[in-house]
Amino acid sequence: MGHVLEKVLADVCARWFRLKGDEVRFQIGTDEHGIKIQRTAEKEKLSPQDLVDRNVPLFQELYKKLNVSADVFIRTTDQKMHWPTVEALWKKLQDSGALEKRSYTGLYCQGCERFLTKKELVDGKCPIHLTPPEEVTEQNWFFKLKEQETWLKKILKDEYKIIPDFRAKETLSLLDQGLEDVSFSRPKTSLAWGIPVPDDTEQVMYVWCDALTNYISGLGYFTDHAESKFWDDATVTHVIGKDIARFHALIWPAMLKHAGVKIPDQLLIHGFLTSDGQKMSKSLGNVVHPPEVLEHFKGNPDPLRFYLSHEIPVGNDGDFSWERIDALYNSMLRNNIGNLLNRVLTLITKEGGDMQLDTKQSGVETWEAFAKDMDAMNISDAIRHPAALADESNKLFNDRAVWKLETAEKKVQLSFVAERLRHIALMLLPFIPDTAQKISKQLGVSYADKMLDKDFTIDAWKGWGADKKWTKVGTPEILFAPLEEAK
Repeated sequence: MGHVLEKVLADVCARWFRLKGDEVRFQIGTDEHGIKIQRTAEKEKLSPQDLVDRNVPLFQELYKKLNVSADVFIRTTDQKMHWPTVEALWKKLQDSGALEKRSYTGLYCQGCERFLTKKELVDGKCPIHLTPPEEVTEQNWFFKLKEQETWLKKILKDEYKIIPDFRAKETLSLLDQGLEDVSFSRPKTSLAWGIPVPDDTEQVMYVWCDALTNYISGLGYFTDHAESKFWDDATVTHVIGKDIARFHALIWPAMLKHAGVKIPDQLLIHGFLTSDGQKMSKSLGNVVHPPEVLEHFKGNPDPLRFYLSHEIPVGNDGDFSWERIDALYNSMLRNNIGNLLNRVLTLITKEGGDMQLDTKQSGVETWEAFAKDMDAMNISDAIRHPAALADESNKLFNDRAVWKLETAEKKVQLSFVAERLRHIALMLLPFIPDTAQKISKQLGVSYADKMLDKDFTIDAWKGWGADKKWTKVGTPEILFAPLEEAK
């Protein structure tokens, strides 16, 4: 569910910027090396490669079912796409003097895939994985991060934007505690599953040097097929969990500096998911599996996408509750939007199906505020704009008792609400794309068939009455089935 939260968040943002007309490249992938994979493979009596080859398609299939519109999927075991850039980057770090080989004794957390300091421990345990780290003595290559403290403070204040603001303050506080150099490799005897260190075959690259580099290896950096415009000329945004903010905010920019590559522009940090108020744990039996949620809604990903976008403010920890997702489905999706659409279309159809929209008045004033929230990647606030518009439209429909009006006035009022629903669908398009298109098709708008194309943009359609070709509505159908049927 943590992966789902992250990918849906990134997808909503990517879809929004495409809809604005920006050229967008949305990359996701799998980090497949490290001691966790190696030990899991040993337990299952598989090779690490067989293990990841079995598991990666499960993630790819899940993201497909969730309508995650990634343009590129990269695997860190891909020796053609990923490894050449990683090896070239390592050599650049080495040539710059940023790497140094030395002996080291430290406390290693297998779950975090890193060495911890004693001050990071809580009651002698890793605060995230709640297990005591192993004491390890070995000779490793180290990345000299400590000497970058002053530079990192400057870029985090002036150049590298962290979203939301309170996560930026947390990251700066890490610098105030002081930095230490970072282990960038491990002996082959300790970690065999990884990319070998160039010109040092007894050492294997540590997971962070390998995994972080995926952002530019996916672009073919330091090869003859590099697509550098999506790094050098673009606004580069990483979307990551709060537990790995340290690596992305401190280690990664310092690596890029030594390699002569532009640092990213933005770091969007999300929190963790709990289950009914408790940390998800196999021992507690409260782990929520995304396929179960999809099955609960008959394979429809939009209730889950809506829930994660609406209920969890970006950067904060959030809770997944079966009771809450059902309540949200019934109240906001099924009743406020689905039933409103059905009532409006049924009545318009009874009156002949023609639209009679008064284009002199506007019934939507929220586009500017909606766009401002979306541009800031404040998606939990942004999604409330179309939800509020649906609430207002239901109230208007009931307060005016539209179904009782004389024919001429009834058509005008119904067309007014139908036009509002057209705008609601456009605003919901980044969040629940399939549903947004279904709303538009039922309304009968002229562009409905193109809405899921990656080159579809919304500027031409944001005006009141902007669809001049829209003269008749389509056929009403149930948008959201009653939950008893959906289970």
